[in-house]
Amino acid sequence: MPVERPLIIGHRGAPGYLPEHSRSSYERAIAAGVDAIEPDVVPSRDGVLIVRHENEIGSTTDVLTRAEFADRRREALVDGELLDGWFTEDFTWAELRTLRCRERIPALRPASAAHDDEDSVLSLRDVLDLARAGGVGVVLEIKHAAFFARAGFDMAALVERELRDAAWWDDPGLVIESFEPLVLQRLRERGIQAPLVQLIEAEGAPWDLRERDGADAASYASMLTPAGLDVLAREVDGISPDKRLILAPDAAGVVRAPAPFVAGAHERGLRVFTWTCRPENAFLLPVFQGTGGPAEFGGYEREWAVLRDSALDGVFVDHPDLGVAFFGA
Repeated sequence: MPVERPLIIGHRGAPGYLPEHSRSSYERAIAAGVDAIEPDVVPSRDGVLIVRHENEIGSTTDVLTRAEFADRRREALVDGELLDGWFTEDFTWAELRTLRCRERIPALRPASAAHDDEDSVLSLRDVLDLARAGGVGVVLEIKHAAFFARAGFDMAALVERELRDAAWWDDPGLVIESFEPLVLQRLRERGIQAPLVQLIEAEGAPWDLRERDGADAASYASMLTPAGLDVLAREVDGISPDKRLILAPDAAGVVRAPAPFVAGAHERGLRVFTWTCRPENAFLLPVFQGTGGPAEFGGYEREWAVLRDSALDGVFVDHPDLGVAFFGA
């Protein structure tokens, strides 16, 4: 059943104010009163899980300024996208921890970019310890599991090892999510009791299913049909769709929320989260955008009110103080 108010999750900490996945960003989210914080995890060369939005770190750390790492730059095909940069799996944890965090979208968030290079890169263990000290939960996202499997990393095994070592494997404040269903299945097979959540994009199909099933891969859209929800209800504990899917705008931009799958998921016992609540015009549906440029705050309260009234179980926010004030009231 949906909760009275949604779980408020600091998406990568408080990236509306400070570089994402930095210690300062997580500490600000905890201080703002979120219920949980969300680290994305990728591995180092020596199998340490670190928190980065992607394994390519050229735009989120100072690695491009570090002459000793210049020869690590290369191209990699990650989930069908050819990327040029520096990749976590080419660095040891000892090397990665010397790097400093930088704002990922400085043109939209220059105030956050003013704090570039202040904080070092964190491991998952660092974030788990921060969460426990702050009395909040953790919504852990596993990134690119199929890609890393081909590179020799078993993400389910790495996550289990870290959670057990940190005494989080059985913690009631833990939720694990991924866009790739197969890694969630492997975690369930390994005995994890924490809620598992299937992330759902607005289009396309999970990359691990595309690799396994080719053109027959189940699409994200198919997961939200009655038959797809039936399958998910047997495999996971919740879904987390792109907010556009819940807002369900028609071709003219008229919002028709909540989309029918929200009630359908709840009827099947699935929790429903959504990502990501952001106030800037660049991230709002056109009908909710205000005057000014893409970095200016638009009518985010109107968009968030539609999400609040959709009886969701969790929301990811980039500005934790705004999220707590709005959804926690």
